[in-house]
Amino acid sequence: MSTTDAPQAVLRLESVRKTFGTSVVLRDVDLEVAPHTVTALIGSSGSGKSTLLRCANLLEEIDDGAVFLDGEEITDPRVDPDTVRRRIGVVFQAYNLFPHMTVLENITLAPRRVHGVPRDEAEDRARELLERLGLGDRAGAYPDRLSGGQQQRVAIARALAVRPRLLLLDEITAALDPELVGEVLGLVRELKEEGMTMVLATHEMGFARDVADQVCFLDGGVVLERGTPAEVFGAPRQERTRRFLSRLVEAGRL
Repeated sequence: MSTTDAPQAVLRLESVRKTFGTSVVLRDVDLEVAPHTVTALIGSSGSGKSTLLRCANLLEEIDDGAVFLDGEEITDPRVDPDTVRRRIGVVFQAYNLFPHMTVLENITLAPRRVHGVPRDEAEDRARELLERLGLGDRAGAYPDRLSGGQQQRVAIARALAVRPRLLLLDEITAALDPELVGEVLGLVRELKEEGMTMVLATHEMGFARDVADQVCFLDGGVVLERGTPAEVFGAPRQERTRRFLSRLVEAGRL
């Protein structure tokens, strides 16, 4: 396939730079995410993975560079950030569910208030998602009556309820007990099989190796290495990447 025939990237970052005070968190980051693919961001804590996701969703204002969604520069000051966020679903490691709302109310809030979806239609979509996620009987429950794994699945359902073009997942298993990690990762695997375009920051290296189409290793705010899982995990080119992976092997995490 020629370059001109290649599908347009869903998400593209060009020379993105982000600082907090005197600290440079992202240094001239370039990234392309093709449709229906999974990009895994790996690296030590503080390497810039979460900040990259927040910049992609305009939750953080970049200092230089540009971010594109389906070819549109969404960091153009003339673009309404709220309009952009309607096309992007985000799930954080903290579930961020509203404790005073039921599961059904949490999931239907954005479709009804932001997208103007009628209540009946929004609730039908929410119940469909809950059934699919094995939570069909929890629609009327409040978040504090759910396990961590259940709350995270509700958070994912909430993100999917708006039928996003792109799904960003930020360390979504970090706050879970080990026995609950598998059920959440299994859901992400299903979403990949259905063609959802995703970017996920993760410490689950085995999962990244099995599910991702593209792996990006961040170090000091730089995408130091990128490639297929086989390339990055099996034959890393950079010494820093090799050291990072060797420590994971020694710790039994890869």
